[in-house]
Amino acid sequence: MNNSKITYTPIDCNYYDRLEAWATGQILCHIIFKSTPLQGDLSTYDGYIKNLFTINGEEFMELDNGRHLRLDQLVSVNGIALVQNQCKI
Repeated sequence: MNNSKITYTPIDCNYYDRLEAWATGQILCHIIFKSTPLQGDLSTYDGYIKNLFTINGEEFMELDNGRHLRLDQLVSVNGIALVQNQCKI
């Protein structure tokens, strides 16, 4: 689950809010993600976001099949492309 060799890049807070809405609403999601972050190979998954959580400053999603994805590995969910951190703190 941990990609400690690759520095985590936070995602946009508004995008995170979308993920939370899809998770709470139990919306079927079409997820495209980088299956091997260093090479950038892409994989897809159709299913539900079960949970969102943080470990050591890295954000993850748990899918209904039990897989954990680090959020900065996402490419798009339901056709909406990932936005890297643009939130002002």
